[in-house]
Amino acid sequence: MSRIYQTSVMGEAHIRVALVSQGEADLLVYRVSSPGLAVVDARWFITRNRQDATCCVIFTSVGMAQVKVCFVDTYGEPGWQKESRYRGKLG
Repeated sequence: MSRIYQTSVMGEAHIRVALVSQGEADLLVYRVSSPGLAVVDARWFITRNRQDATCCVIFTSVGMAQVKVCFVDTYGEPGWQKESRYRGKLG
């Protein structure tokens, strides 16, 4: 499950993420409304509680990012677009 907590502290983050356009993205992400729907890396439930998260991310510049993501609007679009060593590590 991808229950994501956004931190502002670099040392807390598991993965550094940059927001990019869809063509540049490693991962297309769809935000879901409940934790039960966040069953794969590409469906994120964003939580305000650090203790509920399976992954802690920090949004950075493209140059510092480990994964480039683009948020999409439809449930069928999300998924990995490029191979990444972080595949399977968001949940």
